[in-house]
Amino acid sequence: MTDRLRDVYIVDAVRTPLGKYGGALSGVRPDDLAAGVLSSLVSRTPELDPALIDDVFFGDTNGAGEDNRDVARMAVLLAGLPVTVPGTTVNRLCGSGMEAVIQAARAIAVGDASIAVAGGVESMSRAPWVMNKPERGFPAGHQQMYSTTLGWRMVNPRMPDEWTVGLGEGAELLAEKYGIGRDEQDAFALTSHRNAARAWAEGLYDGEVVPVDGVELSRDECIRDSTSVEALAKLKPVFRTDGNGTVTAGNSSPLNDGAAALLLVDEDGLRATGREPLARVGASAVTGIEPQYFGSGPVEAVRRALKKAGRELGDLRTVELNEAFAAQSLACLRQWPGLDPSLVNPRGGAIAIGHPLGASGARLTGAVAHQLAAAGSGTGLATLCIGVGQGLALVLER
Repeated sequence: MTDRLRDVYIVDAVRTPLGKYGGALSGVRPDDLAAGVLSSLVSRTPELDPALIDDVFFGDTNGAGEDNRDVARMAVLLAGLPVTVPGTTVNRLCGSGMEAVIQAARAIAVGDASIAVAGGVESMSRAPWVMNKPERGFPAGHQQMYSTTLGWRMVNPRMPDEWTVGLGEGAELLAEKYGIGRDEQDAFALTSHRNAARAWAEGLYDGEVVPVDGVELSRDECIRDSTSVEALAKLKPVFRTDGNGTVTAGNSSPLNDGAAALLLVDEDGLRATGREPLARVGASAVTGIEPQYFGSGPVEAVRRALKKAGRELGDLRTVELNEAFAAQSLACLRQWPGLDPSLVNPRGGAIAIGHPLGASGARLTGAVAHQLAAAGSGTGLATLCIGVGQGLALVLER
């Protein structure tokens, strides 16, 4: 431990292109996805001796399949890093990748590490089906299987029903609460696709996205360049089919596969890399909210993080808000009247790019770091909502 907190810098950040459910990355194991971004990240800083990495933190939401047994440590071994480099896996559901960044930064800040890697991974395509063990051997009846791809399963019967509604129903509740109509949601989704398509066309992701070995995928797989308001309007509501629904597949984030990783250092680590940092890690905050209104989780988390950082919404140069649903994102924006919406997800959001659960927080953080580096200075914010009612936010500076 040190007698003061050390400054923490993000030296580099990479991610894979995000694959759609059952798409180009569905044949790649999650531990291989994690190993791939870890290997790419380290190779981009040739002056760094990998043996100097004090720890590797990876977020992972599922953990029930090939990502079991501490996928961070598996990634270290599969990437060919020295066996002396440890790894730990963290789970805060959709916030897992950002939680990994925060934990890595905290370790560096207090002097427990000088150089660390943080990231996240998820293969929603390869998430397995699971079942409870039978209470006694050789049951004669049928057994219930559960998909671990997304959402509630094996729910504790003591949980109130209103807390365990599906994620899409939670988005519908927010749409009702804040008067967010179908047209507004579809327009938000269209902006996400247009911003993402433009960013890729302009080469803004060239320095951030790394290929996946053995896979031909040069761009995020779910971006729809040719979509339109008319096309989005034709889609039927998915979660409420009684004529009162507004949330569709078109204004929701898709199911995805992908991974992201960031290199974090202190001043000594910075010298060891020989690189200029993208950004400095600032304040963070995590908060809880009623589970059915999980989508509003970022609101209070952002308020607290900015207060800790001595900043206000008007000070921000760029914001990455995870687009779990258009209704959810718009509900947050309703509660941030001091924020210029044009600063939010300028290179596209999760509705277009994708939301591989455990990787998204790391992707958002890396996106903010790269955008601040491109701008040359400023304050950036990454934030996301979390199922079961939480919000997470992280402030970066340059």
